[in-house]
Amino acid sequence: MKNKLFAILSGGFLLLQVSSCEGILENIYDTPSGITAVKEHRLVIDATSWGDWYYIDFDSLLMLAESKDTVALRKAQTCFLPYPVPKQAADATPDRKTGIYSYWFDVFGKGISVNEKRGFVPTAAQPEPASWSIAVHRNNVRTNGGAAIETQYTSFEELPANSAVFTGTDFREDEWSENEVWADESRMLSSIIGCQGIEINKVLSSWLRIEIPPMPPVFTLNRHVYVIRLRNGRHAAVQLENYMNEKGEKCWLTIKYKYPY
Repeated sequence: MKNKLFAILSGGFLLLQVSSCEGILENIYDTPSGITAVKEHRLVIDATSWGDWYYIDFDSLLMLAESKDTVALRKAQTCFLPYPVPKQAADATPDRKTGIYSYWFDVFGKGISVNEKRGFVPTAAQPEPASWSIAVHRNNVRTNGGAAIETQYTSFEELPANSAVFTGTDFREDEWSENEVWADESRMLSSIIGCQGIEINKVLSSWLRIEIPPMPPVFTLNRHVYVIRLRNGRHAAVQLENYMNEKGEKCWLTIKYKYPY
């Protein structure tokens, strides 16, 4: 049973150390493996890796759209450089809590909602680019000093004309997490997962839930539109349209976006 668990959870999520757009410079019209077409105002991200974050910069996407450089925009919508989760022990950061937390999860009993902390190794802080709006890691999402709400709408066509209607709404900022960003599967056979201690936006992260049991894991897609209030004061609307590619591989994220909203 444990070997089966390892195969199911680890098989599609091996650590990626290369860009999801390997080969894209050989032919600028190529798209990454697993992508057949990219619709307008969509991002397609291979977020299957346990060990990487991928960053989205809405301002850069807007500049490319306004420049009418469709080739560069298409590349920016599908080509995302992986930023690895630090795993090597290092001196504690000033907050003294950044690192990898070992958690035991009751995979073979009541499920992953039952878990216990078993250890901690301080590491360097998560690397990130100079400019970014949100970042994704499998089913996890975080913002760059922003906040988010889940709306009642399930399509962009239903959205109010602009974000002013949400003035006064309780946007939720990122929150500290020790057991939700699964980053190290090396002790999975013992039901112990290495989790990155980092702030995530739990509202945005609710767009994709993974439940164990049953086995194989159940993925639940939340099709509601989310509104993000960015640090620059602008707003973006996002919707997770799909979490699989055409081959049925999980954690291939297709994200519809509107910016500015």
